[in-house]
Amino acid sequence: MSKMGSLIYYGHSAFEINSDGKKILIDPWITNPKSVTKPEKFKDVDLIVLTHGHDDHIGDTLEIMKNNPKSKVVAIFELANYIAEKLNDEHRAIGGNMGGPIIVDNIKIALVPANHSSEGYGAPTGAVIITKEGTIYHAGDTGITSEMQLIGEIYKPDIALLPIGGHFTMDHNEAAKAVEMIKPKVAIPMHYGTFPVLYGDPEEFRKIVISRGLNTNVVILKPGDKYEFNF
Repeated sequence: MSKMGSLIYYGHSAFEINSDGKKILIDPWITNPKSVTKPEKFKDVDLIVLTHGHDDHIGDTLEIMKNNPKSKVVAIFELANYIAEKLNDEHRAIGGNMGGPIIVDNIKIALVPANHSSEGYGAPTGAVIITKEGTIYHAGDTGITSEMQLIGEIYKPDIALLPIGGHFTMDHNEAAKAVEMIKPKVAIPMHYGTFPVLYGDPEEFRKIVISRGLNTNVVILKPGDKYEFNF
């Protein structure tokens, strides 16, 4: 039987990916209002990937890293430096920039453009995580951007984790256009419903993707739900 990778959604933009024998957290704001778990529950974390420096994305990174002394963080250079300073350990923060993948313990992570802000912490990014079981694109916080077509062409993500909330990011309509450009096998909406201002609707997102005849399966996860994959 072939090995499966998995991802777990924790609400807002927080995910756990288990693939290639590694446990990777992305934007782990585990104390968000929709969360069903707590930061102290996380054990054996290998990597934390941060897309940008806003508090709802750095989230509980420092607490989780203190509880998981072997874990490392991957982020844009300035944000990685900030985490290293807070931990007082430069060896646990891997700073890179947008471009070819950063290779950490055989996992490839490409930081890619995001159309957003990230005051004081370098540029905002998305992240493409390339593993044996599949390639996952976490768009971070972003508006619709033409670079998504390049991300689709170069990295061919199997799974796209896309913000749909509106106000600070794409809404469901713009995210459906992003699906059209990226052409993933699976799209999972995120960054909606955490606060009233994030009005994007996952069912509307699914309807628009279907109405456009796109060959992408929209998977809507509730906080705590797991999705298994092997592409």
